[in-house]
Amino acid sequence: MNIIEKSITLKDGRVITLETGKLAKQADGAVMLKMGNTMLLATVCSAQEAGPDVDFMPLSVDYKEKFSAVGRFPGGFTRREGRASDYEILVSRLIDRALRPLFPDDYHAETFVQVTLYSADEESMPDCLAGLAASAAIAVSDIPFHGPISEVRVARVNGEFMINPTKSELATADLDIMVAATYENIMMVEGEMNEVSEKEMLDAIKFAHEAIKDHCLVQMELAKAVNKEKRAYCHEVNDEELRKDIWAKCYDKAYAVARQCNADKHLRERLFTEVKEGYLESLPEEEREAKKNMVSRYYHDVEKEAVRRMILDEGLRLDGRTTEQIRPIWCEAGPLPGPHGSSIFTRGETQSLSTVTLGTKLDEKIIDEATEQGKEKFLLHYNFPPFSTGEAKASRGVGRREVGHGNLAHRALKRMLPDNYPYTVRVVSDILESNGSSSMATVCAGTLALMDAGIPIKKPVTGIAMGLITDNEKYAVLSDILGDEDHLGDMDFKVTGTVDGITATQMDIKVDGLPYEILEKALDQARRGRLHIMNIIKETLPEPRPDLKPHAPRMVTLTVDKDQIGAIIGPGGKIIQDIQEKSGAVIVIEEVGNQGIVDIAATNAESIEIAVARIKAIACKPEVGEIYEGVVKTITAFGAFVEFLPGKDGLLHVSEIDHKRVEKVEDVLKEGDRVRVKLIDIDPKTGKFKLSRKVLLPKPEGMEQNDRQNRGERQDRGERQDRGPRQDRGDRPHRDRGPRPERKENQE
Repeated sequence: MNIIEKSITLKDGRVITLETGKLAKQADGAVMLKMGNTMLLATVCSAQEAGPDVDFMPLSVDYKEKFSAVGRFPGGFTRREGRASDYEILVSRLIDRALRPLFPDDYHAETFVQVTLYSADEESMPDCLAGLAASAAIAVSDIPFHGPISEVRVARVNGEFMINPTKSELATADLDIMVAATYENIMMVEGEMNEVSEKEMLDAIKFAHEAIKDHCLVQMELAKAVNKEKRAYCHEVNDEELRKDIWAKCYDKAYAVARQCNADKHLRERLFTEVKEGYLESLPEEEREAKKNMVSRYYHDVEKEAVRRMILDEGLRLDGRTTEQIRPIWCEAGPLPGPHGSSIFTRGETQSLSTVTLGTKLDEKIIDEATEQGKEKFLLHYNFPPFSTGEAKASRGVGRREVGHGNLAHRALKRMLPDNYPYTVRVVSDILESNGSSSMATVCAGTLALMDAGIPIKKPVTGIAMGLITDNEKYAVLSDILGDEDHLGDMDFKVTGTVDGITATQMDIKVDGLPYEILEKALDQARRGRLHIMNIIKETLPEPRPDLKPHAPRMVTLTVDKDQIGAIIGPGGKIIQDIQEKSGAVIVIEEVGNQGIVDIAATNAESIEIAVARIKAIACKPEVGEIYEGVVKTITAFGAFVEFLPGKDGLLHVSEIDHKRVEKVEDVLKEGDRVRVKLIDIDPKTGKFKLSRKVLLPKPEGMEQNDRQNRGERQDRGERQDRGPRQDRGDRPHRDRGPRPERKENQE
């Protein structure tokens, strides 16, 4: 084996090792990345030939975590890893978006990148290492690639930027972004922040790029040591004469279509298609089928250049807007009566219908992954049905795009929910129309729906997608991009935030050498766009509604001692089930430290009051002097045992049942009787409770008179006996009584 190893030393002393030549040697490229106890194996395989008529890069990227990496069994009946979790999908997307633009434009062979976590520890986070591992695997392969790249996480902890912080360090960060870059250029940014400024975000990106440069240099050294020659390929058949003819005959027509500045996406698509179809019709019939794919490829380049030149030279966009102009917006709060909150947000031809549902702890999302376990109280789901773009096809469930867009909107909004909010909150965004920036429409619609639900969010959040067109001499930053501007442009830069700062971002750059001053301009332009949208949001709904919807669950939270939890639940859950059945409320108990947190939820106040009263009766501590209504549980010869609080019995002695003498307890009480009693004593040694019934009963009239007389006689006797101070025993004469007789038993 020819094992080659290179290492990267981080500023805090941690070491990342890249090793190749030992594992997975039949793959085109394979690298084992190690940092501490974390180990990731990245492999890449690419077909030798491209499929027929394939004119794109068919790249598949998968990130998988083995539960054995942390010594755990997977959940479920099969006890084996199954479909990718949302977290694995999100990491896969981070890798994919950084790698995809760096394959040659004419390379069309199916390529598969697999990154697998085989070992992990509690503190090292593998997601920020996966991109580096994948790039290193491609670097040591023969697959053509304009890399290498690396990805790092930048977090700001206590005001200081950190590269790839530990999990515990990240918990206190106010900025958390992933940055991917080559040695020369930033390729991708994604993350969340706590209302940071545009300058702070740019500083974080620059800080990340300096670390990435070191990673790229080490990969270059690794590739040089492996010394594998890149493969030769030919995946496109070209006809230069046909290319020139299409440019000559179609460019002006395509420019004219773009110049119409039509806001109707489908009409615009039809007019562009008519130009291409017209050219195909001009070809001899016997050549059309053979040249159809080449014509589509060349015409795409013509259309792209026509649109870009119009923007750069005239400052006009496909729908007639200027570069900074936002599409017309209309929105509505509370259009649906059934959900706990709802909204519609429409910007141009992009529309989100969003809903909010409030629930209890029982509705929390359970996270059970290899490296992460816990619960999530704020959920956001994004759906993108085919009809939103006018496509006639079936909806096949949630894809990676939906997971990624939903995650971006989730990160944008989650820090604005109230601290320690007792409800579980679910936002669902259904995209009803789409022509660019549907994830940002989700953020805006989500904000409105949360406020419509009466959730006191800290501040409203809005989002905008920015684009870029550049020819390396001129450039134009575009606000609120269309789908076509995303497809034909050089950057897709989504920014969300409040009036005070950025809360989330996602950026994909498709060109080399993007200067930081352009990013700075894009961020400033995005801020102005966000504030414009914010004004419209506030006109629609200035602040969260003062109360929840009438049919939304109300919630009351009680805190009880830890040792009271069992009494509330009861044997086999008998007591808590009875409370829920009789009150109609949902009760959830969670143990936190030495306390029990009891959440009581119901859609009406009466149900909550009944449940609260029952729980307080169980959880309250018995106090001497308090009066209770109890149930007779057992009758004995000397009294009755009364359950005066759930799970707490006290003795009602026969002498405490009534003022008059009670010969038999059964003459007064029977098992199951409800009886008012007073707690008169708690035995300090045994903790047993002593109850009295008679102290709560009026005394018979004769008994009251006798009591008064007895008190008077006792007082008189006390006065007669008060004859002054007693003589000191030492002054009294001693009486000699003689010897005491022995006890009888002693005499015997």
